[in-house]
Amino acid sequence: MRPVETASATGAPEAAPTDRSRRRRLLLICAAAVVVVLAIVLWWAIPRGPAPITNADVDAAVQRGIEQAEQQRASAPPDAAVAYQQIGPSLVTVTSMRPGGAAMDTELGAGIVVNADGTVLTALHVVDGAAQIQVRFADGTTAGAAVAAGEPESDVAVLTVDQLPQVVVPAVMAEPPAIGDPVFAVGNPLGLERSLSAGVVSADDRSIDIGTGRTLSGLIQFDAAVNPGNSGGPLLNRAGQVVGLVTALANPAHQDFFVGIGFAVPIATAGGAAGGPQQ
Repeated sequence: MRPVETASATGAPEAAPTDRSRRRRLLLICAAAVVVVLAIVLWWAIPRGPAPITNADVDAAVQRGIEQAEQQRASAPPDAAVAYQQIGPSLVTVTSMRPGGAAMDTELGAGIVVNADGTVLTALHVVDGAAQIQVRFADGTTAGAAVAAGEPESDVAVLTVDQLPQVVVPAVMAEPPAIGDPVFAVGNPLGLERSLSAGVVSADDRSIDIGTGRTLSGLIQFDAAVNPGNSGGPLLNRAGQVVGLVTALANPAHQDFFVGIGFAVPIATAGGAAGGPQQ
């Protein structure tokens, strides 16, 4: 007698219980894997606050800032170089000629262009009484000049020229410097054209006797070296802006060379001679 076979409603034999258990475990494993993957994705997607800053982090940031500042200072050009480059296009050489016996006496000075029309500021004593005045611009253009205005009380002269260079670059003016500020004098000392010397402001509002009963007052005193040929040239701050016009040097021994002290007319005073606001 054969054993009796059981059949499903479709007539197929029923699966063994072990197959169903195996499929159920497999589904559970897949579901668990999906949950783990979703959890990892959500963990990365949710924004998290920054990690707390430690003392080591602060020290490292400070050290990086110090190193960057030192690198910037090392790569920056010196103040003197910046000042010289800034004033270069506006600097002029002033030569005056006066009758002197059988020949003409020549005096060398300096000056600056202050307007787009080529107006030049210089020291009055450089051009006072001159029969002929010549101005040479930074690009080599040479022009005849005449005194348009003069202020003996500040030793400032305004010159107009009969020929302009192709490009006219007026100087940039600045407020008076403070005592102790670095300053730079540029001119033609002892015939050495376009020379720069460096120093600091030693005092302000100085008065000096320049002879013939005349006194210059309200002057900037400085210790940058100046000599004959510097007169009328600019006194600059570290940015190359004009803070004064060199007018005199201390001369207690009546010598024509620098003895440690120079004087400049503040540019606000000098600018008044050229029609600007006077200090």
